[in-house]
Parts: sequence; structure tokens; C-alpha cells
Amino acid sequence: MSAKKGFCDLGFAKFDTDRKNRKGFTEVIYCPGKNRKHLKEIVKKAVKLKEDILLTKLDKPTFSFLKKVIPALKYNPLAKIGYLLAKPKVISKGSVLVICAGTSDVPIAEEAAQTLQIMGNRIEKLYDVGVAGVHRLMSNIDKLKKASVIIVVAGMDGALPSLVSGLVKAPIVAVPTSCGYGASFSGLAALLTMLNGCSPGVSVVNIDNGFGAGYFASLINRG
Repeated sequence: MSAKKGFCDLGFAKFDTDRKNRKGFTEVIYCPGKNRKHLKEIVKKAVKLKEDILLTKLDKPTFSFLKKVIPALKYNPLAKIGYLLAKPKVISKGSVLVICAGTSDVPIAEEAAQTLQIMGNRIEKLYDVGVAGVHRLMSNIDKLKKASVIIVVAGMDGALPSLVSGLVKAPIVAVPTSCGYGASFSGLAALLTMLNGCSPGVSVVNIDNGFGAGYFASLINRG
């Protein structure tokens, strides 16, 4: 189980010990579908190697199971993220603004925001400012213009990222969510809208991928 060739072979998994050197942050663990005992061994190994720990889509019962082994492990139940930092991060100079269209999108926005914080970014949040009441967004235009990077989380028609992009010079990371009625097709409608947006400077991550948005925005902000 010793680390070699940039990874640590646990038998059932090969923990990437070189990820931080390549990407600036340790390997992140996606939790759904994983055996709890396997997760426990991965987390224990990360602690032994003094690696940062970031567990995504982590449910509360599994967190409680892991915390018995790693008492210092922290949890954001809204973001469904478990985390433990080996040492404090240097805080970035630029700030990332996390915007969401409606309160149903908040869990995914929180996943992005928590990821950003763990990776050492300054953040601000602007929630429930969707296009159905665009005056809510426009009353915060100064906050939009101060951000170095903006994450925009939206379900339904997914129109908010294009609108925000048309107002600012900062790069936009768009996150479609599975929020919406039948013809939203669990976020596919929002995804296609964002991919076909007319305003330049927008990148799009997968449906409900708040972590991916936070990670990408962090690379931009800290680059």
C-alpha cells in the first residue's frame, strides 16, 4: 500500500498521490456507488499521506460512518460535501461570485461555493435572482462587475448565464441543474440552452455538477 509511481495501490482503488502536483489540488472522491468500507480506507490513506480530503455527493449517513473513523472530518449537508484540509490554504486575491436562479438551485450552488472555499478562493453569493424577476439581478450589478469569475447555476430554461455574461467582462461558468417541470428533461433543456447561448465567454459543465464548476472557476481565479 505504499505510494509509488504517483499513486497508492489500495487493491480496490489506486489513489492518485500526484494529482496535487499536476492540478494544484489532491484527488477528489466522488462518493455515490462506492462501498463505505472502501471510502473509509481511501480517507484513512489520505489522512496518513497528509493529503487534503474532498468528498462530493456525500450523503449524511455515510458522512456519519466516516466521521467515526476521522473525527476531524467536516460536512456541508446542503452541498453534500465532506472535507478535511491538511493545512490552511493561501486565500486568492480575486473573488468568485456564485449566482443561482432559484432556491431549488441552491444545493448545487452551495456545492460550487464549498469547493471554491476548500480550494482557497474568496467567494460571494447571490441567490434567487433568476430571469423571472430580472430586477433582482440588476440591483446587484456592482457586485457582478467586481467579480474575477462568475458561476451561474440555473435550471428550468437555463437562460441566466447568457444574461449575466452580456453584462460583465468576467468569464462565466454555467451550471445547468435538474430543477424543472416535465419538458426540462431533468436538466437537459437547461444544458442545451447554455451550450447554445449567444453571449461569448461562457463555459458549461454537466448537469448538477457544482463541484466541476467550482474546480474550474478556481483554476481560472488562481491562474
